[in-house]
Amino acid sequence: MIASTSGCWADHAMRVSVLDAHAPLVVAPGRDAEALPRLLMSDSVKLEVVGLAKRYGSAHALEPTSLEVRRGEFLTLLGPSGSGKTTLLMMIAGLIEPSEGHIRLDGADITDLPAYRRDIGVIFQNYALFPHLTVFENVAFPLRMRRRREDEIRTAVRDTLRLVRLLHLAERLPRELSGGQQQRVAFARAIVFEPALVLMDEPLGALDKKLRDELKLEIRKLHKELGATVIYVTHDQDEAMLLSDRICLMDRARIVQIDSPPTLYRFPNSPFAADFIGESNLIPAEIAAGPDGQRGLRLPSGHFLATSHSDRFSTSGRVTVLLRPERLQFAPGSAGQNEFCGEAASVTDLGGTVSVLVKLAGGLQLKVVGLGGTPGLPKPGESLVIRVAPEDVVPLPNPEPEG
Repeated sequence: MIASTSGCWADHAMRVSVLDAHAPLVVAPGRDAEALPRLLMSDSVKLEVVGLAKRYGSAHALEPTSLEVRRGEFLTLLGPSGSGKTTLLMMIAGLIEPSEGHIRLDGADITDLPAYRRDIGVIFQNYALFPHLTVFENVAFPLRMRRRREDEIRTAVRDTLRLVRLLHLAERLPRELSGGQQQRVAFARAIVFEPALVLMDEPLGALDKKLRDELKLEIRKLHKELGATVIYVTHDQDEAMLLSDRICLMDRARIVQIDSPPTLYRFPNSPFAADFIGESNLIPAEIAAGPDGQRGLRLPSGHFLATSHSDRFSTSGRVTVLLRPERLQFAPGSAGQNEFCGEAASVTDLGGTVSVLVKLAGGLQLKVVGLGGTPGLPKPGESLVIRVAPEDVVPLPNPEPEG
């Protein structure tokens, strides 16, 4: 849902607009750009978070954190429960007071501003329309709180309702609307006051998969068309990969890595990042020299792996090797360099893909994922050879011990 931060935040429960998850948000095709809210079509904002932290006694909900969000960017805060992502979002929104640090929106320090003065829209899982107000008056509410002139209000509300294709329902009450129509009213109320920044806190978390998939596409489409700056919170890696320009991965109250989705997936900077994004085989290894003297990685099973990424590790020591299951291939014949002999311990048909668990020498197991229906897929108990290309052997630093 999208929450207006207008008015006294003590009444924020009645000032919240929500993306109703039960119907996709639709933008009218071929709309006149002049009808769009002015700010969303002009320069969007740049947000800076500098040394922001939150403590509750001795517990750290967010370690000192610095972050920059680019103008017009869709940035996702991704991480498990308790990683600090929602705490960070709520401090940006003005709903949680930071213990230290600063927040700058478009160059202005907003750290001490109350939520209703930050010109930020916040999206949660639920929505709240005023039941006794018409569609028109619900959408007009943030503008009236800002004491806009009546002619400005009429024009802005009509343009925004036209944008979400609800102008013909302007005089109806919320109870006379479908869930999808209420969703669009809530969205219209959120953007009519021209928010400088949109924050979304797991807006799709309560939905079934089909509805989530529909709304993910709609959210991405709206971001591209409106050019707004968006910060999105989720624990769902698929949402983050689809929606984001960049992903800010968080764990244990701190930022782990910030990168584009492809870079984060292909080149995570830690075993945690590799394991959280996509499926992974993570294997301890030792830096060693191969038969031709090249530096590579030796696994506990004795296998030597050449890698195209030797610049990612030092001349000696231990690392963790990332092998993505879908980058492993079944190879004919006997094993050579970067190939493993093994046995198919299990074969699981997932419909579009097939997952094969391969047992190697020394008790090592690898997961291999291939397309369903591919000729030559192994059967349980069958001997096989797995090949991995040097560019798909990605060394990672070993995780630091928790302390």
